[in-house]
Amino acid sequence: MANKVEICGVNTAKLPVLTSEQMHELLLAMHAGDTTVREKMIKGNLRLVLSVIQRFSNRGEYVDDLFQVGCIGLIKSIDNFDLSQNVKFSTYAVPMIIGEIRRYLRDNNPIRVSRSLRDIAYHAIQVRESLLNKHSRDPSLNEIAKALNLPREEVVFAMDAIQEPVSLFEPIYHDGGDPIYVMDQIGDEKNNDQNWLENIAISEALDKLTEREKKILNMRFFQGKTQMEVAEEIGISQAQVSRLEKAALNHMQKYI
Repeated sequence: MANKVEICGVNTAKLPVLTSEQMHELLLAMHAGDTTVREKMIKGNLRLVLSVIQRFSNRGEYVDDLFQVGCIGLIKSIDNFDLSQNVKFSTYAVPMIIGEIRRYLRDNNPIRVSRSLRDIAYHAIQVRESLLNKHSRDPSLNEIAKALNLPREEVVFAMDAIQEPVSLFEPIYHDGGDPIYVMDQIGDEKNNDQNWLENIAISEALDKLTEREKKILNMRFFQGKTQMEVAEEIGISQAQVSRLEKAALNHMQKYI
């Protein structure tokens, strides 16, 4: 992203830069009713948008999309900037551009999260900031939940729901050699060598059974049916199913 020169057909290397005095004059002219200066103000602040989108370079989003969304934030800040406030335009515009980009990223998150959950999470973030400023310490989850009048579990669930997904191939450590990825830190207890060998042994033991015994065990342990359901489908009594099942399992144990 940092090395891309042309974004949305705009050569970013040749973007103009307006001084504070020029911006002030243009803003005065626009507030006086001169609509012709608006485009000049937008073009003169595109470098500001470019600097903001660098912060989101690790999100995997297309830089052209982020640039366009950032421009929307820039236009909103130009249209809503209050000259009576003793604030630099860039100080006002940067949070507006960041907010627009974050809204876009939230709405285009690959993991779909309900609006109600997102609202709870964003309210929790606001409450956290408020409590942090008030007490000069990081508030606990219980304090945030109490301020929102919600169960602690619901707040935790909402906060987890808005977290950005992480790729299994995201590098987490690199010391000059081979990087360590997220997937290197994840264990899979269901897919170890012991389970693999057990599955082979069970498969071989099943091959030693008759077709009827195989069918009964398949219906009982792979399809989850009761002995009565198996009996009705095969056409024998439940007592016979129980006897055949027990005999088949005992027979399999010889090969496992």
